[in-house]
Amino acid sequence: MEGNIGELGQYIGVGLTAIGMGGAAIGVGNVAGNFLAGALRNPSAAAGQTATLFIGMAFAEALGIFSFLVALLLMFAV
Repeated sequence: MEGNIGELGQYIGVGLTAIGMGGAAIGVGNVAGNFLAGALRNPSAAAGQTATLFIGMAFAEALGIFSFLVALLLMFAV
């Protein structure tokens, strides 16, 4: 086994960061989905919830993209 132990630690840290932030994105997606499932049980409120749906989807997607960007920054910039 050859290599620098610091480089190995850097890769482990990058992986843990990406997994943690990806988990946060999954959690935000679940929260938004459960909110909409509860809010849309009332059919008269369905028309007013599309903005909430798009905001929740955007937050979940943004957290996934941020986890990828942070992993890249930690891998190549630090």
